[in-house]
Amino acid sequence: MNAQMPLRSKKPNQYLAFLPDANPEALAGCLVAFANGDGGLIVLGLDETGRVAESIWEEEAEGALRAAVALCRPPVVSQWQEVEFDQGHLIGIRVSRSTELHSLEDGRVLIRHGPENRPLTGDEIRQLASGKSTGSFEVDTVAGATIDDFDREIINEYLAKREGRGGPRLDSLATLLFEIGATNHQGEPTVAGILLFGKRPQAFLPQSGIVFVRFASTEPRAEDGGAGYGRRDELTGPLSRMVERAWSILWEEMRVGARVNQLEREELTDYPRFAVREALINAVAHRDYRINGRRIEIRMYTDRLEVISPGGLPGYITLDNLVEEHFSRNPRVVNGLYQWGYIEELGLGIDRMIEEMVKAGHPPPRFRATPFSFTVTLVKGKERPAIPAWTSNMNERQARALAHVRENGSITNGDYRRLCPDVSAETLRLDLVDLVDKGLLLKIGSKKGTHYILK
Repeated sequence: MNAQMPLRSKKPNQYLAFLPDANPEALAGCLVAFANGDGGLIVLGLDETGRVAESIWEEEAEGALRAAVALCRPPVVSQWQEVEFDQGHLIGIRVSRSTELHSLEDGRVLIRHGPENRPLTGDEIRQLASGKSTGSFEVDTVAGATIDDFDREIINEYLAKREGRGGPRLDSLATLLFEIGATNHQGEPTVAGILLFGKRPQAFLPQSGIVFVRFASTEPRAEDGGAGYGRRDELTGPLSRMVERAWSILWEEMRVGARVNQLEREELTDYPRFAVREALINAVAHRDYRINGRRIEIRMYTDRLEVISPGGLPGYITLDNLVEEHFSRNPRVVNGLYQWGYIEELGLGIDRMIEEMVKAGHPPPRFRATPFSFTVTLVKGKERPAIPAWTSNMNERQARALAHVRENGSITNGDYRRLCPDVSAETLRLDLVDLVDKGLLLKIGSKKGTHYILK
């Protein structure tokens, strides 16, 4: 068996299955589902709650695996994996994502969906089959590239991040690079390796860059027909560096101010940070790197942000099942970005992106898919006036009041008392009078109808 691996999760999930016994039919289902998806680990001898069901001997497991493979069309390649458990060691079977479409003997095609093996419909099978032909591109070798084209500083940074996430340490760097798909058996760099660790990836894969453009209006052209953009940046380098640079640019461009919330300074942005970051990372992780002549495009208009990724939706993913399902065109690139910390939890980003946009008062993200591109559009919600700049003679309570006006359009004396319950009503009244005197607020109405708006 391979080296021991600790079992960190006690529940089945997208990448982990528990089988209480060595049943060939159940094992075959897991083999097919993982091979058609992103791969995973099957642990024998545990029930669905993560408790030991029975002891399974190696000879029994080997016989069950042979019988299970015979039920798969075509056979699924797997590896033994000894698994550390609280009560000892268990037998694990590691399955990698396959570039082929696999089915069971009875014709069913299964895919791993959360903790279950889900059968696919006819249309989904056809989509998965068309996507499988692209799955091997990231492990293709890069013509002319050698191990010297890897940046050792980037690799060391990756190793540190990987260990920080609990990844095992390996004695041999060559073994690690092969195991994560960065090199082949001969030590030659793969597409995934060059994208993740290359000194100059665009020298070999010019399509792998990112273009950022900020337009001055809601259209890509100026009224006179000329270029309508106010900023244009072309980003190159390994994926981690491009992600960092793209995020830095986006952060610069979408910051609109700050407010004080619970005594802490909070940055205000055009769009929720998570939603923007998720759109960026998804584009880098899932684009079709086979497509030449087209880079990832980030287009910032005055009313929306568009992130355009070359390549249609992968595998069996459609606009209808985008939130519920998960499929990686480039699983090795995805895993690399995950180890780097750019992907917080695999397969759970789209639904949170939608949630964050709605919570912030924006419409849900718009998704558009064509055979050759996928676009995520984030649209601004209601217009909010800019918050006045912090001044040295403004107290923290007044900053809270201004933030409240910016968010809600106005503030009353009652609103202010709720924001600052431990302060006397007279002190708060004087605060508002002071803001009016400074020309920051405008008093509207009188008596019970009095409220204040930004001037």
